[in-house]
Amino acid sequence: MADDDGLLLAAVVEMAPGAAEAGQRYEDAVLGYLARHGGVLERRTRGTDGTTEVHLIRFRSRAGYESFLTDPDRLALRETLGAAAPTTRVIEIHDLP
Repeated sequence: MADDDGLLLAAVVEMAPGAAEAGQRYEDAVLGYLARHGGVLERRTRGTDGTTEVHLIRFRSRAGYESFLTDPDRLALRETLGAAAPTTRVIEIHDLP
């Protein structure tokens, strides 16, 4: 990956049991914060059962990703959801030729 391509991530988001709708609303909100940190959602998909999402997200820099993780609005929303907050596995990826 060239330096000017930024940081490409795949996020596998698992909704908390019985809280798919709350988790989806959370994702709707926090994905809206990406631009604050130089991030863009390239693709958002949802499993047919509604309990898992996969996002492809690109940040201009690793620092942008790190600032997204500590965004006060994101953290406050996550705290409000408590046990209903989704869990996310993030994988750094790159495009293949």
